[in-house]
Amino acid sequence: MSRASSRSSTVRGEESSHSNIEPGEKQKALGVKGPELAAGGGDIAKTQRPDGRVELIEDDLEEKLGYAYPEWKKWLILVIILCIQTSMNSNASMYGSASEGIAEKYGVSETKARLGQSMFLIAYAFGCELWAPWSEELGRWPTQQLSLFLVNIWQISSALSPTFGGVLTSRILGGLSTAGGSVTLGVIADLYHPEDTGFQYAVAFVVLSSVGGAPIGTVIGGFVTTYHANPAWVFWVLLIMGGVVQIVHFFLVPETRTTIILDREAKKRRKNGDNVWGPNELKEKRFSSKEIGLIWWRPFQMFFTEPIVLWLSLLSGFSDSLIFTFMEAFTPIFEQWNFNTWQIGLCFLSSIIGYIISYFTYLPVIWHHNKTRKVDPDKLSPESRLWWLLYLAPCLVIGLFGFAFTSFGPPEVHWIAPLIFTCIIAIANYAVYKSSIDYMIAAYGPYAASATGGNDLARDFLAGVAAIYAHSFYEVFPSERWHLIYPTMILGCLAVPIIIPIYVFYYKGKSLRLKSKFAVELEKARQARLGSKRRKSTVGDKSDDEKQLETA
Repeated sequence: MSRASSRSSTVRGEESSHSNIEPGEKQKALGVKGPELAAGGGDIAKTQRPDGRVELIEDDLEEKLGYAYPEWKKWLILVIILCIQTSMNSNASMYGSASEGIAEKYGVSETKARLGQSMFLIAYAFGCELWAPWSEELGRWPTQQLSLFLVNIWQISSALSPTFGGVLTSRILGGLSTAGGSVTLGVIADLYHPEDTGFQYAVAFVVLSSVGGAPIGTVIGGFVTTYHANPAWVFWVLLIMGGVVQIVHFFLVPETRTTIILDREAKKRRKNGDNVWGPNELKEKRFSSKEIGLIWWRPFQMFFTEPIVLWLSLLSGFSDSLIFTFMEAFTPIFEQWNFNTWQIGLCFLSSIIGYIISYFTYLPVIWHHNKTRKVDPDKLSPESRLWWLLYLAPCLVIGLFGFAFTSFGPPEVHWIAPLIFTCIIAIANYAVYKSSIDYMIAAYGPYAASATGGNDLARDFLAGVAAIYAHSFYEVFPSERWHLIYPTMILGCLAVPIIIPIYVFYYKGKSLRLKSKFAVELEKARQARLGSKRRKSTVGDKSDDEKQLETA
């Protein structure tokens, strides 16, 4: 008996409620067609087609899909993903450490030199959107390999460029070539169903690299620029990091995308005389110009039309831009204690410590959620994934104001004080990203890459904009005792309205979800896949949640 059909309980909300789906029904929401959802199995899949071809679905091949991998193999993949993300996200921050050397080498102002950082981030934002849907159509493995290869090529171009224009062009192309978390996080949806015990643990672990890559890059960049006068060494170090993770990924990470695995198995079985076809093989004119346009447009459409994607992406983006801006304060503030370049770089370890602390605070919450599901699968709603964020989000405001008032320098303040508040800020930043990503992967399942691509778009685009003004932001105030305090205080004030919607969404998220046709249709497909045996004894005896979902 398959895993999908052996489940014994019907779950509502996050854990699903039963709804009747017409066999073979085609889902048209945002271009998601029947074959794509049918790969999930359940009542929605009509395997016998009018043309006589039989579709291979998830239930037919469960033992070969990512969901069936042993835990050690899943976590090997997750560790490699963490390394890839760290390498990619170090690209922007490590360049920032070399901006002064780049300005001197090419005879440009430091502000102009920083364009290489901001343009990379902005291009990275659109790169995530452009790569994400192709990982769903062509597979995670080839998409990630091509992305890593191109990024490494542009590192070589940046290091060898004789002009600053060449560096800037290479940086933009490098950003566009970076697939980012929209693809790597999509792998989680290939390895775990949202209701699986390991799902939230996997998200929490991978998010560590998404937020931790930037400070790690700054720490490494501090040492590189201190001991190598030529800024090209920053690009060589990034090339080494990128090359190593690409080789490891090439040999140790298999294809995990369910529809791709089904297509490959169908081709093998047809060679043996079986009349079976994969979900992608049943698509008509799969790569026509219209189809390619729809594939590229999908993540943008989800970003602008899906309230869940839009709101959570903007929240995460604003949080990241605030962090990116405030971190520009490290150099002028810690120079007050006569810190040199590599010592200032080491100060960013406080952010990494904060991210790790935040990660560990989520583990008992996840354990409690999993325990609750086992006892009563109906109890939790999707908004439960945002619960712990309600308590950690205020750390963003507390940390920014605390950092501001500990920036006076010696002798009033010890240097450890602003680092403590940096750690508190990092706790909040991790929580915002983790909870928003967790929610979107759960809501959009097999199309998590397109959904989380919107999150990456907002985070990287707003961070790129922040990189343009962040350095000047801490120099604009008159040179007197409070000139380093005012900028961070302004960021703290901006953080207040940013975190308020978290509470609105937590309590009103249900009504927003029911307005999203795409999320509802994917939820119905997931419900069918679960194949619950528990039926209501009385016809029409359904919960309010079930009735609202069917109506939507």
